[in-house]
Amino acid sequence: MQETKNNSLIILKEIKKTYLLGSTEVNALRGINLNIDRGEYVAIMGPSGSGKSSLMHILGCLDRPSGGHYTLDGRRVDSLNDVQLSHTRNVQIGFVFQNFNLLPQMTVRENVELPMVYSGRHLGERRKISEKYIEQVKLGHRINHLPSELSGGERQRVAIARALVNDPSILMADEPTGNLDTKTGHEIMCIFDEISASGKTIILVTHEPDIAKHASRVIHILDGLVSSDERRA
Repeated sequence: MQETKNNSLIILKEIKKTYLLGSTEVNALRGINLNIDRGEYVAIMGPSGSGKSSLMHILGCLDRPSGGHYTLDGRRVDSLNDVQLSHTRNVQIGFVFQNFNLLPQMTVRENVELPMVYSGRHLGERRKISEKYIEQVKLGHRINHLPSELSGGERQRVAIARALVNDPSILMADEPTGNLDTKTGHEIMCIFDEISASGKTIILVTHEPDIAKHASRVIHILDGLVSSDERRA
């Protein structure tokens, strides 16, 4: 089923997520309605237990909603099978996590190339594209180093380059400065600002107001619902 609406990249309609803990139902999301346009820079905020992590997992195609409809780039993704969902996740969404999630036995280049291996690109193409994005995050001089030889900020730069190599529709970042000091966190956010300025859609999950200020739109989640949605000039 195809569905489009103006410039919307993401359309959520009555998205619900229920977990079973023993015999108890936990309603993490209670009916989220949300549109995100192409090129928007969005921060999602909320206290622990608000549902923001559940929402990110659904937006990132890491989990399925218990109810409602999710349309991504004109395609209903809530009804995809596991193979289709995995393909959508690999091609259309780039992820940056708090803990970097780099493979320790692989070099910077090999870590950045990994999403392209899964998408079937040949070696020559992978090398060319990975070098482009490694240079973009200013790590060309570290291209053959292992993660253990990098600082926290450098590891996050590798993760950002890796997230971009398949030219995804969305860059999703989950607390990307959570393991970094203030100065390094600011440097990482400047990279996100540059990516946003290039037209990429960014969805950032954070509990830090200073980080959320980088976004042009801030969505607050509380008790599984959108409690506020603010656009900034």
